[in-house]
Amino acid sequence: MKLTLQGGGALEVSDQNFAAPFNEPLVHQVLTAYRAGSRAGTKAQKTRAEVRGGGSKPWKQKGTGQARAGTTRGPIWVGGGRAFAAKPRDFAQKVNRKMYRAALRGMLSELLREDRLLVVDSLDLDQPKTRDLVARLKGLGLDHVLILVDRYDDKLCLAARNLPWVDVLAINEINPVSLVGFDKVLATAAAVRGIEERLS
Repeated sequence: MKLTLQGGGALEVSDQNFAAPFNEPLVHQVLTAYRAGSRAGTKAQKTRAEVRGGGSKPWKQKGTGQARAGTTRGPIWVGGGRAFAAKPRDFAQKVNRKMYRAALRGMLSELLREDRLLVVDSLDLDQPKTRDLVARLKGLGLDHVLILVDRYDDKLCLAARNLPWVDVLAINEINPVSLVGFDKVLATAAAVRGIEERLS
């Protein structure tokens, strides 16, 4: 199939990568796994065995009129340990490489079908100026957009970093969360070729 370039021209791409069916359960699984892998999992609390102190019985067993107590570090005491203490854990979920690539193919294809994926020949800036980038995007009718480039571009990244509704990613940083997080995706022709190589 051919992708129409903004400003004229066309780019030949594979149907396998840009005309793939959209498998919603698979995309959901990949998105969930990606976000779960981003969790730190460093939360930690102490149990009654780990809290300092509480070694002696606070008062004798009988004759005080108070409830029996063997330690001051039980969960019901101020300063005591947690009954079900949180511990560091890894939230990562395993996703096969074929599943991940199939989800990306489906997402890119769906973006194209919904006219949310635009392709330009290049997006080079003469200077790292935010106003220049805003003018380019305004000319394309874009405001809330993810820009995909084939490699890191200092000028483009510097121009975009002050825009909260614009993000720039190289093809080796493409992820499912970013693809669904913007209204539109703007890719350069070189980025599209690089994506095809990575998904093949």
